[in-house]
This record gives sequence, structure tokens and C-alpha cells, in this order.
Amino acid sequence: MQTKGTVACGHHQTAQAAAHILSEGGNAFDAVVAAHFAACVVEPVLASLGGGGFLLAHPDAGPTILYDFFAHTPREKLPVEDIDFFPIIADFGETTQEFHIGMGSIATPGAVKGMFTIYEDLCTLPIAELMAPAINLAKQGAVVNEFQAYILDIIKPIYQSNAESLQIYRSQKTQQDTQALVNSGEILKQSALAATLEALIAEGEDLFYQGDIAQSVVKSCTENGGFLRREDFSNYRVIKRKPLQLSYRNHSIFTNPPPSSGGLLIAFALKLLEAVDFSSVDPGSQAYIDRLSYIMHLTNNARIENSLQSGNIDREKLLDKGYLDMYCQQVQNRFHFSRGTTHISVIDESGNVASLTVSNGEGSSFVAPETGIMLNNMLGEEDLNPQGFHQWKPNQRISSMMAPTIAYDPNNNAICLGSGGSNRIRTAILQVLLQLIEFKSPLADAVEFPRIHFENGLLNLEAGFNDIVESELHAEITSTKHWASQNLFFGGVHAVSRFGNSLAGMGDPRRGGVSIIV
Repeated sequence: MQTKGTVACGHHQTAQAAAHILSEGGNAFDAVVAAHFAACVVEPVLASLGGGGFLLAHPDAGPTILYDFFAHTPREKLPVEDIDFFPIIADFGETTQEFHIGMGSIATPGAVKGMFTIYEDLCTLPIAELMAPAINLAKQGAVVNEFQAYILDIIKPIYQSNAESLQIYRSQKTQQDTQALVNSGEILKQSALAATLEALIAEGEDLFYQGDIAQSVVKSCTENGGFLRREDFSNYRVIKRKPLQLSYRNHSIFTNPPPSSGGLLIAFALKLLEAVDFSSVDPGSQAYIDRLSYIMHLTNNARIENSLQSGNIDREKLLDKGYLDMYCQQVQNRFHFSRGTTHISVIDESGNVASLTVSNGEGSSFVAPETGIMLNNMLGEEDLNPQGFHQWKPNQRISSMMAPTIAYDPNNNAICLGSGGSNRIRTAILQVLLQLIEFKSPLADAVEFPRIHFENGLLNLEAGFNDIVESELHAEITSTKHWASQNLFFGGVHAVSRFGNSLAGMGDPRRGGVSIIV
């Protein structure tokens, strides 16, 4: 039986939406748009029409292109004392993290315009058909799964701090506790969001950027300490960029270009890895961890040295041969002896490839009136504002670690992947690529293989690495943390592949991953 495509993503209903569209004759881009709308319903912490993201698209008969519809900084600043901006603590169990929310954390969202631009350029089915799965899920309700309940619980202070968000996400089973949020097994209905999706079918993107939704958000921001004004919405544009392309071990790799930094840092790390001989190294061994963590150390150094954390990215310098040779020399000298983001990957039968990564941050807690849409908190994301909050430049596309990626081998076989996970996105994608290309691992094994993350002297080791002698690791490692099991801390790489006529998919179990072949 001829297969029509494959999808990998973070939720069963998201995957089903894509699979349904593929079975109805839609292409990979139809499927990924439908999946994104569905994710906004069933993965509300990770995907929202109030957020933004990136699509790396490879049409079967055209050049690869990057659609940048990420959040944009407001055109005007306000005095800090006049904005609504405050911290909450997210409890991850093994660690806690502070996030900032409120009206003053909202950047101009790009998700709606992004989906409509992709639809107009690449899709083949009517927009109503692409939105239908999401509308049905919002109207009829979707069962909250264990993973979604878990991440909702982690950041529950965000959803509890606003009356409208609490009304949407409050548990109907625990009437005594008016602050309890929906839990695993409960049905979450979102009638306002369903009505918004239906209105978007009728009125198009202008409803969001010119019409009632823009007006209501601007009114709320003006009255309650937010930055967004009419000009922020009316002037928002999707930017079509030439992807960053590089070669690694005879594979052509395409990823997210500047001004976002994640793809560039992956490219830099891959170029350093070419200087490492892995032929006598076992994956997961002491030597593997030592080499890989040292590459992460050098990549972090280059990130700081080139001010990538501030968005001032010089692609030419970072990938300049002379600059790379300086870092590669450090590698050769050493080795001369032996966090709210989700991703959707789709490949169809014709060879169209869609790699989509989206985020709403953690959400600002503000729900646009009568829409069911929670707006992002990108201006309150520490990872996106490493120079400090309120230091952002007006009217700028925000730099991101998100890095939707596509790789082709010399026979034009394709691998499509991406990840959520804040600043762990780049190291998660890097490690899966390493397993696939360097060690020739099957797709499922490459995604499930235990991961590390090294930053600021701390080496995080996921469960599965044994007999590591910490004193024999490189000197830059000042401390280690051993995780007891797989954890969403290490990203969520949802990947699909096409080798000849054979399709495969693997959703990352760290983030509730699912894959379907149609």
C-alpha cells in the first residue's frame, strides 16, 4: 500500500490532524498547518495563536525556504514603572525557574499571519478543511493527557493569575478548590477558541491584525500596562529567509538562519565536530561525553564572544574558515588521542518536507477578550533577554534558539527534525544529528539516546550513561548533575525521515511525542 506521509509531534491529536489531512490528499504543508491549529487546542502551554515560530519548508519542486513568523518587539517603549510585569516561579520538581509575565511581557505575535502566509504559498486544500480538526477538538473537548497536565501544573501560577485563563483551564472535577487546573483524563472544552477559528476562516488574518482582536488586545494593553499598539499589529510581517546551509559528513543540512541564533550555533558545533574522529568512540562512552561536552563549551564561548545572546549575529564571522580553524585547533589539540516550545515534522509522498517549531513562551496569563487565545510572554523570557529585562530594542524580530532543521544525504534521503527546550534546543538537535549521521543509528534510537547538556560549568547527564569518571572529564566541567530518568529538560526532538520509499517517524518520549505513518 502506498504511504502518503509521516508526521512526528508532541501530541496524539496533533498528529491525527496532520494524518487526516495527508489521507485526504493534502501535502506536507497542509498537514503541518492543520497540526499547528490542533496543537493550539490540545497543547495550549506550548502552542498558541498568540505566539510565533518558524517553518523550514522544502517543496518537492522548489528551493528550501525559512518562514520567520516569530514574535516582534513593540515599536515603542514605556517607563518600567508603568508596565504590568511580574515574576512567577515554575516548579520542575528537580529544579525551579523564575519567569516573568503580565501585559508588559507580550511581544507582537506572528502565529496567525505565519499560518495564513504558509497557506497562501504552499497549501493545496481549503483553509476551512485545515482548521476543521482544531475546531472540532475545541468544541467537543479534548482529553488532557498526562504530559499536558504535567507541564500545565509546572507553570500553574501563570494560568491561575488571570480570571479568564483560570475560567478556561480550571478543573471541573475539583469544585472545592477553585484554583485547581484541569488534570490528566479531564476533558478541556474551548468554545471561545473554536469561535475564533471559525471567524478566522471567514475573515482571514485581518481579523487578528486589523480587526476586532487587534483592537481588543491594544485596548487592554493601553489600559493595563502593556506595550502593544495598533501599529504593532498592522505593521507585522512574515519574513521569508534563505536558510542557513552547511555540509557535514557529506550531508547537506538546512536550518534556521540569523537573526535567530540556534541554527547558527548548531552549524558552528557541527563544523567543530568534523575535526573529531568518532570512528573508535562508542556512543555514550566517557570519550563521547568528553568530546561532546567540550564542543558545547567551545560553542558557548563563541556565542558569548560574538554577542549572539543579544541578537547581534555575524554569520560570516562565526562560520569563517579562519575563525573556525582557530576553534578546530583547540578541538584537535584536545582530541588528537582517541524549556513552552513544541515541534512538528512532516514528510509527504511527493517529497515535500515541513519542519515547524512554535512557541508561546510560557504564556503571559493574558487571554485576548472573548477569543480563548493566550498571548505570549516573550519579553519576559530570560533566555530571550540575556542582557536583562527591558533592554530590548524596539521594532526588532526577536532572536530565538528554535532551529527547525532538514538534512539530506548524498542520495537525497531526508531527515526532518526540530525540538522544544529553550537553550537546550540546539544541543538536543545536535545530538540527534550526531547519532543519525556519525553513528548511523535508526531514527527511533537516535531520538531516544540519552543526552547531555553543558553550560556555565555544569554538565547535565541524562539517565543512561554509566561508569562516567568525572575527574577524567575536561577541566571546564566544574560540577555534574545526574538525572534519574529521561526529562523534558533535554528537549523534545520530533523527527521524521524518508529513505527511498520508506518513511519513518519518532516522537520524543521526553515531551509526549507521537508519530504516525499514513
